[in-house]
Amino acid sequence: MRIAVMGAGAVGCYYGGMLARAGHSVVLVGRPRHVEAIRRDGLLLDTQSFQARVPLEASTVVDAVRDARLVLFCVKSTDTESAAAAMRPHLASDALVLTLQNGVDNATRLQAALAQEVAATVVYVATEMAGPGHVKHHGRGELVIAPSTKSAEVAELLIAAGVPTQISDNVTGALWAKLILNCAYNALSAITQLPYGRLSQGEGVQAVMGDAVRECLAVADAAGVTVPGDTWAAVQRIAESMPSQYSSTAQDLARGKRSEIDHLNGYVLRQGEALGIATPVNRVLHTLVKLLEDRAAQPA
Repeated sequence: MRIAVMGAGAVGCYYGGMLARAGHSVVLVGRPRHVEAIRRDGLLLDTQSFQARVPLEASTVVDAVRDARLVLFCVKSTDTESAAAAMRPHLASDALVLTLQNGVDNATRLQAALAQEVAATVVYVATEMAGPGHVKHHGRGELVIAPSTKSAEVAELLIAAGVPTQISDNVTGALWAKLILNCAYNALSAITQLPYGRLSQGEGVQAVMGDAVRECLAVADAAGVTVPGDTWAAVQRIAESMPSQYSSTAQDLARGKRSEIDHLNGYVLRQGEALGIATPVNRVLHTLVKLLEDRAAQPA
């Protein structure tokens, strides 16, 4: 299958690399320094179980998506509408677009901008770009896909490529479950610049995370969302399974970039205000990250 990755950062490079390694025709649409390295040397796919250089196409221009039947949409949540508008003239009419993004409303926003079918996808993977064209895999890798006309076919090819994948009728609940994990860890990891293992052992951290989680669950309940599983147990497992991982928000701040915090704790804050649910811990976490972003944006 012809596959395009729109916004080939760490997540997109990992899944695109796994699919290319399995024999699919994959093009990564990403930043110039990564594209240049991948064109020259292939993608260095550095996983927990193997390391390989995977040859595949890479481009800095959006029209590279034109022949793809499957698009992995991996841009930052802040860029969903602008990336959709850039991609729209080039998409094949029968393409399926999977949203491999943080946050819970990207599929709705993307579907409003595209005529093609969009399927929300929950991503459970710890990755980072360790250098130009070098994706480092720290753990996990599962995907949960919403039902669509092509979801069964796509799940089959992903599983064959070594990516555990399931189709779920409650992707909204699963997206909220992932959002809650992000709300518990991302801002705290960013503010302290600590990985999950060390962070979770800090004085008072468990209590703060517990308060953030309870606020998120209250907002989800008020919104009529059923969050599956034991949320607090899932929060604990993150530190155990990915102790050396820094949150994507921490990585963004370390590089002086704007983060997705508006679509994480900020989203819970806005939904809470709309539904009459107080979210003071999420408000503070959101505010502190925004202040750090503003400080980084000021000239030295």
